[in-house]
Amino acid sequence: MRQTLSDLALLLARVVVGVTFIAHGYQKLAINGMDATASGFASMGIPLPTAAAWFAALVELLGGIALVLGVLLPVAGVLLAAVMLGALLFAHLGTTFFVTDGGFEYVLLLAAVSLALGFGGRRYSVDAALRRRQPQQEPAGV
Repeated sequence: MRQTLSDLALLLARVVVGVTFIAHGYQKLAINGMDATASGFASMGIPLPTAAAWFAALVELLGGIALVLGVLLPVAGVLLAAVMLGALLFAHLGTTFFVTDGGFEYVLLLAAVSLALGFGGRRYSVDAALRRRQPQQEPAGV
């Protein structure tokens, strides 16, 4: 019972964090638009701002979907954490800790949670369902 509650809590966290990333990726792609997003990235001094904007938007959108569904969780977790660390370095470094003052607490939290969810909480996921459907292989040398 305790393991089931833990797995359900991790599923809930994956869904909430995934939806948050989906919203931010969608915002970059459709609400603000990629020209405005790239312009904002350029004003922050991000190298190759157009490519970086597309990378961030697609990783946030697709990585968020991957978290919600539980698909390629380690890859999604690492890529989402990398995008958040990029945001920390280029947009929030040198500011205060608190997000209310433009600080880095939000992106740092999302980076850490992305890694944690990417490498844990897989019981209720597409990845786990696919693993269960694969035939078990005999260990080598048996």
